[in-house]
Amino acid sequence: MRPIEPLPLNHSWPLYEWREHLAPLTLDRDILRSDAALAERGIGLWHCDLATEKLSWTAGVFDIFGLERNSQITRAHSLSFYTPDSREAMERLRAYAIRYRRGFTLDVDIDRTTCGRCTMRLIAAPLIVEGVMIGLRGAKQRLPEGAAAICYDFQSASGATTR
Repeated sequence: MRPIEPLPLNHSWPLYEWREHLAPLTLDRDILRSDAALAERGIGLWHCDLATEKLSWTAGVFDIFGLERNSQITRAHSLSFYTPDSREAMERLRAYAIRYRRGFTLDVDIDRTTCGRCTMRLIAAPLIVEGVMIGLRGAKQRLPEGAAAICYDFQSASGATTR
C-alpha cells in the first residue's frame, strides 16, 4: 500500500491549462503527433463521445490495458479494469469535469489482462464544440512502479492526495 499525504486540491484544473497538463508527457511535438512514438513511451491518447459513450484509443492505451490493438472496447468494459477505489475516484472526477467543464489529472490502478496491476496517469479534458460539450479527451500514461501518484481521497477535506 502506498502512503497517503494530504496535498492542496489539485486534481481539477481549468481548460485553459490543458497544454500545461499534457506537456509533461512529451517535450517533443513530433512525438505527440506519432502514435507509435507515444506507444513506445507507454503513452496513449483517447476520446470518449458523451452522447454514445463510444471510446477511441490510440495504440498506447491498448498496450497499457494489455489489450490487442484496435480491438473493440466499450466504456463499461474499460471500467472493469480499474480497481474499485480508482474507478470511484475517476467517476467522481469525470462527473465534476463534465458538470463544470474542467479537466482533471488522476493516477489510477488498473488490473491488466496480460501482466497484472499497474498505475496509470489519466489526463482528461472536456471537448467543447460551439459551446456544447460533446466529449472528453486526453492521455493515459503507464507510470513506473513506485512513482508518486496523484489520487483522490474522499475521506480527506482537502481532496487530493498522493499515494
